[in-house]
Formats: sequence, C-alpha cells, structure tokens
Amino acid sequence: MKAYETIFVLTPDSEEERIQECVARVSEIITSGGGEVTEVNEWGKRRLAYEVAKKYNEGYYVLITFTGNAAILQELTRVYGITEDIFRHIVVEKVS
Repeated sequence: MKAYETIFVLTPDSEEERIQECVARVSEIITSGGGEVTEVNEWGKRRLAYEVAKKYNEGYYVLITFTGNAAILQELTRVYGITEDIFRHIVVEKVS
C-alpha cells in the first residue's frame, strides 16, 4: 500500500459536531477499505487565498495522512463530492 495525504476544507460555518462527523467518516472509509490512518491534523479555520463561489473567504482545514489503495481513493473522491459541508479537497501520494 502507498502513503497518501488528503486535505479537505469545510465551510466556515460548520459546527464542531459536523466537523467531527466528517473526520470520522473519512477515517472510516480509509479503515474499512483496508487502509490505515496514521495522522489526523485539524488545522482549524483559516483564510482562503481567494474567495470561492463568491461566498467563502475562509474554511476549516483538515489534513489526514494514511496508507491505502486505489479503491479507497475512488471512494474518498466520491464522498467528498457528495458531502455538502466539504467544498474543496485533494488527495496526493506522499513522497518520502
């Protein structure tokens, strides 16, 4: 399995409970697919480089480092796309 990092940005008005639900859901997708979450790092609310959709100037950032396979990446991308609170995301292979 390869090492990956994923960063997703939630809407700035997301409640703490909803943030924790999203983090738990992403972690569950990784572990249920046979992967392993090695680190969860909540960066918190930060200013965006530019306004997104003429609506958001800031967002709540979460970084998750994990090991996994291609099926996990596909499922993460699908879930990111349908999760209302997540408006930006990226998954990249971690280079040692």
